[in-house]
Amino acid sequence: MEKETEKANNITVYIRRFDPEKDAAPRQQQYTLQVERGMTVLDGLHMLKQTQDPTLGFRFSCRMGVCGSCGMMINGVPGLACNTQILDVTTTALTLAPLPNFNLIRDLVSDLVPMFGVLKRLQPYIQRSDVEEMENPTMEYFQTHHQLEEFLQFTYCIKCGCCMAGCPTMATDREYLGPAPLTQAYRYNTDSRDDAGDARKNLVASSHGIFSCHYAGECSKVCPKGVDPARAIQLMKKDLVLSYFGLAKHKCAHLHKKPDKASYKPKIDVPAHTVGK
Repeated sequence: MEKETEKANNITVYIRRFDPEKDAAPRQQQYTLQVERGMTVLDGLHMLKQTQDPTLGFRFSCRMGVCGSCGMMINGVPGLACNTQILDVTTTALTLAPLPNFNLIRDLVSDLVPMFGVLKRLQPYIQRSDVEEMENPTMEYFQTHHQLEEFLQFTYCIKCGCCMAGCPTMATDREYLGPAPLTQAYRYNTDSRDDAGDARKNLVASSHGIFSCHYAGECSKVCPKGVDPARAIQLMKKDLVLSYFGLAKHKCAHLHKKPDKASYKPKIDVPAHTVGK
């Protein structure tokens, strides 16, 4: 018996449009899209741009839920366009809009620069006091599986901004540091190899910092990678309180001598410039 073919659905797509060179304010534009099983929101946007409206603006890169570029509001919920199949969310109408709590650049493209600015301020990278050992290693830092598990979940953040868009505190306080940067601060504070926890704690505990969160949990609900920023924020609140009362546990990875016969891989030489001369 021949396999029965699935019929395509005609779905009405409402897209919030804004071109700063032409529009005084955002507007909504309607399209009709023929959708087949398996078509993602990003696929639909490409089809609309190719066949109906080449002026449509949206951002994308990897198309596989890794880069976080295509974050947008999908039927009122923050999500990744490349990770969301249209027929999983609707069979009649699809509404697309840029992520809220950010400035709008054009159409479905939000300005994520402020989020990355906060991330930079919170120094999301491993720092240690033994600078000489880091620059010229003679030993190795040892970390147990348990120590890794304490922060591993929070390393999956792809900086898509969905948690920032879903956060009610961000909607009322644009200076709030936000769930994505705070989660990364906790990730490195918890890493046993890092020594910069005190510096980060002073930043996250400042005005518009971590204690502005009133635990709505929306950031974790909309996160496409299961990072659970709400959990990271509550755990960091606990750490700050314990630190204030002098009850925080000291953590620092121990140095282990490199085996006698082991050797480090040689550093890769930077290739010569081929342009700009």
